[in-house]
Amino acid sequence: MHHRVTLAAAALAVLGAAACSAKQEMPASSLASGSGNAPAPAPTTPPVVTIHAKDYAFAAPKQIPAGMTTFHVVNDGPGLHHVTIVRLSDGKSLADLSDALKNPGPLPDWATFVGGPNAPDPGHDANATIDMKPGDYALLCFVDIPGGVPHFAKGMAAPLTVVASATPSAPAPAATDTLTLDDYSFEIAQPITSGTQTFLVRNVAKQPHEVELIKLAPGKTPQDVLTWMQKPNGPPPGNAMGGVAANTSASPAYFTADIAPGDYMLICFLPDAKDGKPHFEHGMMQTIHVT
Repeated sequence: MHHRVTLAAAALAVLGAAACSAKQEMPASSLASGSGNAPAPAPTTPPVVTIHAKDYAFAAPKQIPAGMTTFHVVNDGPGLHHVTIVRLSDGKSLADLSDALKNPGPLPDWATFVGGPNAPDPGHDANATIDMKPGDYALLCFVDIPGGVPHFAKGMAAPLTVVASATPSAPAPAATDTLTLDDYSFEIAQPITSGTQTFLVRNVAKQPHEVELIKLAPGKTPQDVLTWMQKPNGPPPGNAMGGVAANTSASPAYFTADIAPGDYMLICFLPDAKDGKPHFEHGMMQTIHVT
């Protein structure tokens, strides 16, 4: 099951990057003219950065090259975890962000959500693909179950630096569907069908939103999910499959999931910019049936 996400308190993997490209020698005539080596070709698919999550730490790289990147989170812990990526500006650091998160309210202007893989079940994995710009970032887990304390407060935070790359960026994944996030709704471009699906996630609102995809257990409802989150006793009434963690309109993202026939729910747990209530309380929760 998923979590409630807050921006400051309760209720809000080892680098596997492979960017393989070989420099090609220019013909002798070109070398003689002083044109030098040809630029390395762009990879055909985004490099994969694997982050291992456990109670309560990330095993993650400290530095990656810029460009379209697939973040692959592996949940090694007994609880739920996700990876929320926050871009830092104005020379700010993870320590500065940690201090800011001690206060309630939205992130400061120098911190921007860019997405990340949302929570998979323990023992499972999830992914999100993002165009990463050079700069400093923070990796955080805002999941706060059990106990109501967000995991970043228990040490589940790590810095990440993105450096300019000499290799051109890979193209974005080929999306099979588009999921639009707004205040306070999910709009699916076309009916979701079974099979492997790659979703382009766009946030068209002025505030951050997320999408968590949950496959409901037979006979269970979204209300069963919400009740379980409040008091997670017994088996969860569904399976967390990931999605895209908090992002903004400036950061479209992609995620891929294997969709089996059944009932699913889409939900956003982020607190509202105006009243602080989670977005699902404003109606940002949707049930879909896949045949």
